[in-house]
Amino acid sequence: MALYAIALGSNRRHGRHGAPARVLAAAIAALPREGVIPLTVSPTFVTAPIGPSIRAFANAAALVETPLDPPALLAALKRIERAFGRRRGQRWGARVLDLDILLWQKGRWSSRRPVLLIPHIGLAKRRFVLDPLVKIAPEWPVPRIGTVAQARARLTRRLAIHRSGPGSGP
Repeated sequence: MALYAIALGSNRRHGRHGAPARVLAAAIAALPREGVIPLTVSPTFVTAPIGPSIRAFANAAALVETPLDPPALLAALKRIERAFGRRRGQRWGARVLDLDILLWQKGRWSSRRPVLLIPHIGLAKRRFVLDPLVKIAPEWPVPRIGTVAQARARLTRRLAIHRSGPGSGP
């Protein structure tokens, strides 16, 4: 069995499950059907959209256990997304469900087909991922960064410096 951290996101209602936060709860409930056991789930965070989407996102993170290797877990997560009505579309657009592998207990993973990088390539730059993840796995090591808590602290420190930097006020 391997331990993974995954991210969950939604910003579109689902016909059966309802609002995005309920979509995330339903996705967590669907994981065991794919051999993925949720161990801990973060609170759900409401976050502003990035890119062309205009709807706010519901975001969460989960620690899961599974016998699946990273490519098999990715395939399982993609099957769940499709079962919820996810279709390929515009990058950063509205979506019923987005599931991503963030971290793996064995550290790094890289493959070309399917394209899979662990840790997730955007992990250290995405507060909407780090805020939920730090609630459930603050001490999880992030290769080349430190821990999840340190990654979040670096990101929020950079954001604070950027906001209060030159030209940001009188």
